[in-house]
Amino acid sequence: MVTLIVKNLKEVDESFHKEIETICKEKEDYYNELFKKYDKDLTLEVIFNKSSSLTKVSASLDLKSKKVLIADEDKNPVKALNTVFSSLKKVVKRQYELERKDYEYKRKR
Repeated sequence: MVTLIVKNLKEVDESFHKEIETICKEKEDYYNELFKKYDKDLTLEVIFNKSSSLTKVSASLDLKSKKVLIADEDKNPVKALNTVFSSLKKVVKRQYELERKDYEYKRKR
């Protein structure tokens, strides 16, 4: 089971809050589906940091073997969030396959 934690959302403009919450909820549902047979409870943590004009978005997921952390900066926090989640998806899928040892599987002839 994956639980979602969003930190420092109040640093982002109010106009982006609704869109950010819907994106995060969709990703939480996606990761719940991906890790439904995973034997460890996971925490998907999304952190926002605002500095002058840029918003830094970082997302982390703590798997059994290691913690996966991805960060990105952009003026638009929604765009930064989407790029963080797309790169997090690639890295998490690859790490999950390594944990399951999918690379050792050979098809019987």
